[in-house]
Amino acid sequence: MQGKVVVITGASSGIGQVAAERLAGMGARIVLVARDKGRGEAALARLRGIAPGANHTIHYADLSLMAETKRVAAAIAAAEPRIDVLINNAGALFGTRRETSEGLEMTFATNHMAYWVMTHGLRERLVASAPARVVSTSSGAHRGQVLDLDDLQSTKGYSAFKVYGRSKLCNILFTRALARRTEKVGVTANCLHPGFVATRFGDRSGGTMSIAIRVAKLFAISPERGAETIVYLASSPAVASVSGGYFYQSRPDTPTKAALDDAAGEKLWEATKKLAGVA
Repeated sequence: MQGKVVVITGASSGIGQVAAERLAGMGARIVLVARDKGRGEAALARLRGIAPGANHTIHYADLSLMAETKRVAAAIAAAEPRIDVLINNAGALFGTRRETSEGLEMTFATNHMAYWVMTHGLRERLVASAPARVVSTSSGAHRGQVLDLDDLQSTKGYSAFKVYGRSKLCNILFTRALARRTEKVGVTANCLHPGFVATRFGDRSGGTMSIAIRVAKLFAISPERGAETIVYLASSPAVASVSGGYFYQSRPDTPTKAALDDAAGEKLWEATKKLAGVA
């Protein structure tokens, strides 16, 4: 990873923070994307302590908004001549249904749309830097879920874990569709289940949901263990030519039948592109 440029979202805490620090320790220059300035500056300071001469940088954006994601992707593309790895890691879970100011359901917007829009915005840089990699954090929470292409915004009924699981299903379908589109341009796309990790995730989901998540985290793994597969997919020569995969504990894993439905993945891609206003 010496001299490689890694863009990572959701890296001011949790597994993203650990992954960023480990990759910095391996010689990569890290470009952080964060929402909270206090945590962002603290994360940047830690990276500069690990690798003082690497010129790590940070950009701020609310990734639940497509306009903000497009803006920050354009800013990164303008500032970085090359991008070797993009890690889509920012995510959230909400106890009640909320809509963004752009009219999208918050979980879908944050956990799926941001991945697609950020990757689209940095695609030219990734292709120009090939061989390059896109790594996306999905989850085992996709198991048992089926995508409803007629109700991507969950207007027919809202269950926090169901909607979250569907967004993680979207991450796998997105990864596979992206892999098909980049197989001839030297960019790989893989996703992962980090395990159930004790991080800040879900703490602000609201009501009894936050309490239940805090209790469950008593039995969760550490962020250090949860970050291992992200670091592996971003850096290991063993997966340099692997694309379209779903990994758990740094090994290939088999997602559900719904996650392997490439026809649904293509429909999701087209629906996402339309929502993003991309020609």
